[in-house]
Amino acid sequence: MKKFVFGVILLSVLVSCKDTKDTKTVKTAAIVKDTVAKAVESDITEDADFKSDFEILLPRSYRTYDNENPANALTEKWIDLYEENGEYYLGKSKFKIEKDFDECSGDSLVSIMPENKTILFMDYPELKAGKLKSIKIKKHKVWPNEKVSFSFNNVNYTLRAEGKVVSDYKTEPDEDGEKVFKNVENYKLYLTAGNNAEKLLLAESSFQDTFVRLLFAGDIDGDGKLDFVFSASRNYEEERAILFLSSKAKNEEGVKKVSEIAVQFDC
Repeated sequence: MKKFVFGVILLSVLVSCKDTKDTKTVKTAAIVKDTVAKAVESDITEDADFKSDFEILLPRSYRTYDNENPANALTEKWIDLYEENGEYYLGKSKFKIEKDFDECSGDSLVSIMPENKTILFMDYPELKAGKLKSIKIKKHKVWPNEKVSFSFNNVNYTLRAEGKVVSDYKTEPDEDGEKVFKNVENYKLYLTAGNNAEKLLLAESSFQDTFVRLLFAGDIDGDGKLDFVFSASRNYEEERAILFLSSKAKNEEGVKKVSEIAVQFDC
């Protein structure tokens, strides 16, 4: 009788262990699947493994996750790229920090309030402060099958775009006076600088009520060649900026992508 009871207890323990193991296996598989799905969804550019040479920040609010907030990295040693009366300058960062609570994320919110009309904060103290030589941007968006050309220090530059316009609709005039917005897929933007070979700057499979905009074109790093800052938000709940510098370019590419920031504010 004792042997029988012991056998039943042993069998129950084994079955319980198996159920526990199966449950853990199912939960682990679900987590892995979710992680893979997110990775595939976000991998929409041709350089998904890109790592910035140095950090950049936008003058905006940032959410706190796991007790960390990107805005806390900003100090006065960072370089401020800003606009004043149509001219562009580099200088030490001047700003105030405001803290609040974000209802969407359920955590704290840290906002960078710049004293200047800041385009970008850069953790690159080697840059020289002062007025920058730049070009006046006459067209901020380069739609598929369009080209935009300009000259800087006797060198010709051309931005050329490819892609598919799936639809368009009338809007209020934008910064270029355009009254039509286009929904674009499979977008690619190329740059030709002087006699250098054409370089692919960025590629996006789709946009959600957003598009690529040229924010700045001028000499940030002091080498006499054009550098670029683009806004490249992929959806209406993201603010994304990309910095290209000519001094970091190799193999006669004209410019190199050196830093990128993407801030999500979905709810």
